[in-house]
Amino acid sequence: MPSAIPDSLDLTADAVAITQAICDIRSVSGDETPLADLIERALAEASHLEVVRDGDTVVARTNLGRERRVVIAGHIDTVPINENLPTRFETIDGVEYLWGRGTVDMKAGVAVQLKLALELTDPIVDLTWMWYDHEEVAASLNGLGRLSRNRPELFEGDFAILGEPSNGQVEGGCNGTLRAEVRTTGLRAHSARSWVGDNAIHKLAPALTRLAEYEAETVEVDGLAYREGLNGVLVEGGVAGNVIPDSAVLTVNYRFAPSRSVAEASALVRAVFEGFDVDIVDSAEGARPGLDAPLAQQFVAAVGAEARPKYGWTDVARFSALGIPAVNFGPGDPLKAHADDERVQVAQILDTERALRAWLTGA
Repeated sequence: MPSAIPDSLDLTADAVAITQAICDIRSVSGDETPLADLIERALAEASHLEVVRDGDTVVARTNLGRERRVVIAGHIDTVPINENLPTRFETIDGVEYLWGRGTVDMKAGVAVQLKLALELTDPIVDLTWMWYDHEEVAASLNGLGRLSRNRPELFEGDFAILGEPSNGQVEGGCNGTLRAEVRTTGLRAHSARSWVGDNAIHKLAPALTRLAEYEAETVEVDGLAYREGLNGVLVEGGVAGNVIPDSAVLTVNYRFAPSRSVAEASALVRAVFEGFDVDIVDSAEGARPGLDAPLAQQFVAAVGAEARPKYGWTDVARFSALGIPAVNFGPGDPLKAHADDERVQVAQILDTERALRAWLTGA
């Protein structure tokens, strides 16, 4: 079970200890308030920061009159816990890890940001730090989206960094995402006399065949190769074990290259399932890499990272839509995000902190 909520956060501790502390505070989407309260309280007394609260999103800004401003953001919610809290340290093949929910996605990145927000009183750029809620659920609930509607002036900047897990490398842009529901209808009947009914679940068979046979593309965008994916993620139907079902729903998730718009992605999904009732229920635009921007190029060079594509959707897309170049840069292997054995290399947390600190201070 998660540990009891502490009275305060010690942001003078090292980034690994901060990661462990905030991971052990349960903040599954919809339950971020205790952690947001602690973050706000920990930064409230920092004289170099202006702190703003919007729901369970906390923003801290420097106002030093620098020529350029960089926005650095991270979400504080996680997917549901599955017997993977409290955190613990473990060593695998000589490598030390911090194990537990949120260590990768993305509280290690948040911990680095919190420590630097408190300690960097004289950065070479003005900084806007954002820690936001509801990233792991429907896009309509996203705290960063709400903040952009309520306080759009806070999004002014020349470059943005999302602390999403990227194995300590720079991942440019992100794939877009959408969910669609493919529906079939039939006629209920007693299963002992199935011939008088019309089985809606069976009518999904052609849709499932098309899905299984679909070959996803790999699309090059501004020099990075984005791998797409179209997958069934949920099947619903039936009312009882002895009733022929009169309705069924296949939910599919399409991860599409940032060169496609949501409209184009929606059209592709509808074409794949032509002849079926298709409803697009959730979508978010992708983001082009943005690595041609001078500030982005300087960042990649300064942290000594390799530029890669981001396959999962992240909120870099929100900044890209505002014309702000944005990249993902954070500790943790994305393949371990949401996994029951979620774990982050301790060394990656410290390396990410050092790299960001050096760039933001001009060291």
